[in-house]
Amino acid sequence: MTSDSTYPATPRPRGHDFALRPLSAAEARVLGTLMEKARTVPDSYPLTLNALVTGCNQKSSREPVMNLADAQVLEALDNLRSLHMVLEGSGSRVTRYEHNFARAVGVPEQSAVLLGMLMLRGPQTAGELRLNTERWYKFLDIASVDGFLEELQDRSLEKGGPLVVKMSRAPGAREQRWAHLLCGPVDLAAMSIAPHSTAATEDELIALTRRLTALENTVAGLQDQLQNLNEQLGLSQPGQP
Repeated sequence: MTSDSTYPATPRPRGHDFALRPLSAAEARVLGTLMEKARTVPDSYPLTLNALVTGCNQKSSREPVMNLADAQVLEALDNLRSLHMVLEGSGSRVTRYEHNFARAVGVPEQSAVLLGMLMLRGPQTAGELRLNTERWYKFLDIASVDGFLEELQDRSLEKGGPLVVKMSRAPGAREQRWAHLLCGPVDLAAMSIAPHSTAATEDELIALTRRLTALENTVAGLQDQLQNLNEQLGLSQPGQP
């Protein structure tokens, strides 16, 4: 992490100012990626534009998968800077970017972690969020995740209003999912999709989710290491000019 002299502190906007400005899908992806990499690859954070574009477009741990161009990411960064959610570094030969999300929105670290994961992977149950955020923050149990989500849902209008919503239980589903509201209201009916199969037991689903999360974390870690190595060698990522 860099010093405050390199990344000057900025005042937090008033909550109702933030509430009037929903994020675009690209802005949410850029912000979520910065939040993820700050936790998972601190040695190469803050991120260069090249590393950020790669992180935004990676195939694992993203829902939906996106293909943002450099210009789109730069536009999103400019917009997020105007909201005080992103800071741009100076004093380096390469411009780097870091997020200022928790301070800008006025939420605790744990709530910011949950919102970041929801931005990257879409609606999830409290159990899925606890598993998926293990590399970011280790929540004590599912009840603690639920507690922070409920605080975000009950957020007062004076602070900017709710930032998440609990969706209706989909047919055949055991648990309700949560969705973020950073991009504005969500279509709860369209997002309440029935699961493909209900044959597996709850324990089997938990075990499979843990295995999938571990595999995704491994892939993401390898991608981050490759990106870091390419930057050290001055090489471009495969598929980039």
